[in-house]
Amino acid sequence: MKTITLQGFKLIGIKLPYKTTNLNGQSGIDCGNFWQKFETGNYIERIPGKLSNEIYAVYFDYEGDHLMPYAYFIGCRVEPDTITPAELEVLSIPEAIYTKIAAKGKMPDCVANTWQEIWQSDTDRAYLYDFEVYGEKSTDWQNAEVDVFLSVNG
Repeated sequence: MKTITLQGFKLIGIKLPYKTTNLNGQSGIDCGNFWQKFETGNYIERIPGKLSNEIYAVYFDYEGDHLMPYAYFIGCRVEPDTITPAELEVLSIPEAIYTKIAAKGKMPDCVANTWQEIWQSDTDRAYLYDFEVYGEKSTDWQNAEVDVFLSVNG
């Protein structure tokens, strides 16, 4: 784990139309289905001004800790002046302090296991914007690597 300050950035993508929760595995169902929508709807191709093909999955608008409802967004990082198409949404991530954790192993288990470890840790989370970055290293589902960024108190 490494703590870093990230400058703010802009994402364009799609937002889950309701909040989800980690209770009773609900977020696994909701977020999993939402990933299917993102992939089958070919949303990555609809996003203009992409800085790369990395996909960001963002947890935000928390109503408390990790057991309380939160919003979920999937999209790509874009140039700041990119116009958002009507069928997509924008999410601005403000500058913040993050702890960076590498989730490694078989997908999607490695990401789920990393979150389990996070929830059981004593990390001083800020519950602002937490996100996963799916880049080139995440494409081999048998041996994937996904970067998880947790907003923390400074």
